[in-house]
Amino acid sequence: MNHFYPLLLSFSIIFFAELGDKTQIMVLSFSTKSKIKNIILGIALGTFLSHGFAILLGSRLASISNESFSYFLNLLTYISFILFGIIGFISMKKKSNFDTDNGNKSGIISKLSKLKINYIFIIAFCIFIGELGDKTFLSSIGLGIQYPEYKLSLIVGSILGMVCSNILAIVFGKLLSMKFNQNIIEVISNSLFILFGIIGLLFQL
Repeated sequence: MNHFYPLLLSFSIIFFAELGDKTQIMVLSFSTKSKIKNIILGIALGTFLSHGFAILLGSRLASISNESFSYFLNLLTYISFILFGIIGFISMKKKSNFDTDNGNKSGIISKLSKLKINYIFIIAFCIFIGELGDKTFLSSIGLGIQYPEYKLSLIVGSILGMVCSNILAIVFGKLLSMKFNQNIIEVISNSLFILFGIIGLLFQL
């Protein structure tokens, strides 16, 4: 398999999953406090640490030499993509849960933003913490399971997806909020997750 396909797949999943996600809100909060260059480096470093770990973990799980186990993991990966999309649609009706679920993280971010530390490392740490257990983090585990031999391509694609998605948030955030309903962006993101999952299941079964 060409290394470009896993990279493109990783990029696409992470990019669209990040549209309208809480990570973009974190990045926007830093956009007035630091240069775009520092923000991009922070995002790249944080993504490398969080998604890199997730992909390596997934690759490790896939290396277990048991066909039944590998088959089950692949099915679980594709089913999880579909579930992420469905949960995303459900969460659109429960926006009030956002503040509750992310209150602790927001508090940490608020305190960190006041520290006199290089913002690259602050942003990287916030991205790392914010991504743990997030759908993009779990998706990276799934990608590692599916393509264990292409870890580097997956990590590069993941970093590029996060960086591009958040640059879009910084540069066009205000314009998008004026021109497009936020629900439209979330519908596209959730639909793509379900689509990836269904296609994967069709090829697996």
